[in-house]
Amino acid sequence: MDNQYVVKAVHQGGMHFMTSIGERSVSMDYPLKPGEAGAGPRPLEMLLASLASCAGGTVVALLRRAGQPVDGLTVSARGIRRSEHPTVFTEIALEFVVAGNVQPATVAGVLEEAEMRVCPVWAMLKPTTPIKSSFRITAT
Repeated sequence: MDNQYVVKAVHQGGMHFMTSIGERSVSMDYPLKPGEAGAGPRPLEMLLASLASCAGGTVVALLRRAGQPVDGLTVSARGIRRSEHPTVFTEIALEFVVAGNVQPATVAGVLEEAEMRVCPVWAMLKPTTPIKSSFRITAT
């Protein structure tokens, strides 16, 4: 079914889970000791990765649709979380570094469209978490 996703998380001990997504697996952990690396990224880090990937893919697709010669894109996501439980993000910042001879006004419009209408992860997080976006263009 195209409109349904199923994920299975299997406990591996401690706060470590092996998550199966179809044929793929992702290890996630939440080490409780400060400075401990853990067996994988934390769930909130994966949430930021999902947002960065979703927003980035949307921006690339919209820039190409607009005829912009995008040669590459890097998205950095930074989340600030509160110290008391639940330790949710209180704000998120996205920085888009677009490589190519693209028009700044087009990039700005594409970011607005990605936020307002296209990226589902951004749309889900936006009502509860302020998300600021910025961009810069680099030559290739």
